[in-house]
Amino acid sequence: MSDDNANETTELTRRGFLQVAGGSLLAAQVPQLNVPPALGKKLGWALVGLGNLAIFQVLPAFAKSEKSKLVAFVSGRPDKAKQLAARYGVADKNIYNYENFDTIANNPEIDVVYIILPNNMHAEYTIRALKAGKHVLCEKPMANTPEDCEKMIAAAKAANKKLAIGYRCRHEPYNQAMIKMARDQEMGPTRFILADAGFNISLIMGSGKEKQWRLVKKMAGGGSLMDIGVYSLNAARYLTGEEPTEVYAMISTTPNDPRFSEVEENITFQLRFPSGILANCTSSYGGPLSRFRVVGTKGAFEIEPAQGYSGQHMRLLRGNNIEHRDFPTRDHFALEMDSVSESVISNTEPLTPGEEGLKDLRIMMAIYESARTGRPVKLA
Repeated sequence: MSDDNANETTELTRRGFLQVAGGSLLAAQVPQLNVPPALGKKLGWALVGLGNLAIFQVLPAFAKSEKSKLVAFVSGRPDKAKQLAARYGVADKNIYNYENFDTIANNPEIDVVYIILPNNMHAEYTIRALKAGKHVLCEKPMANTPEDCEKMIAAAKAANKKLAIGYRCRHEPYNQAMIKMARDQEMGPTRFILADAGFNISLIMGSGKEKQWRLVKKMAGGGSLMDIGVYSLNAARYLTGEEPTEVYAMISTTPNDPRFSEVEENITFQLRFPSGILANCTSSYGGPLSRFRVVGTKGAFEIEPAQGYSGQHMRLLRGNNIEHRDFPTRDHFALEMDSVSESVISNTEPLTPGEEGLKDLRIMMAIYESARTGRPVKLA
């Protein structure tokens, strides 16, 4: 083809496109695109606390959220807050510290406050956020004592606002599938639950010289049970759909390990449920554990890693046969935040309300009592 012919062809093609774009040929020559519908209202969220969980898990999740958007930070580190604000598009006027925290009441952009602080600060900032007229998602464990949990629930009722607890596993597809399979008795009626959660905790936080707050009893309220073992406890409850009637527990801590001068390293506990189901649960700061298994009369099914942020796998065990079952990979925090936003928008109960956190705290106190006395403890 000559250059003249090429130019002529190009011009004809250009003119043809313009005719298509402006006339009835558009429908005939341009493929129909499926444009997704516009998303509904997104609620504005403020993060209180900018530690590793907030920075590496929660902040990236907003890009995958359909009903939640980041609008504010609360931090005692203004340098960190400003750096993250620039990265995530948070306005300077929406950066707060712990002294002026209560002025969020004057900011209509903030609908929901996400408390991501050490355990001993959960109650104070949840109650202050509720009094400021904001809905709250509080990280687990809800607080360090049942009494603080009760105060948080009372504050939510007084403010007529939603209070949800950060049990992210309740929102992800694999755990939800396990719940349905147990309810449907896919492997027959449940007889046992096995729930293990743990990791090897570092003595020092980050690159500094400050002791990990999770190892300070005043801040954490306890050791591995309060931080990671609550996953095992909560899973036993939602996989059975029942509340335990009795607990028995034992604690083991490596002698002379400087990490565990104040809190426990390992704790195992058994739960008895009204239907006769027994749950064997493990919590550890000494090594990696992450599995939930439901054992029925016809077989068993399990997910591992059960509490991981990603990478879940499900196995079904029937006799000598092993079946693998896969579900969509979804961001746990995006699902969790959108679930809370939806409960606010629709004025419905959150999936994991404050009462859930209170139930777990009461049981954990009984677990500690059993470990201390060496005897089973009856639950009301």
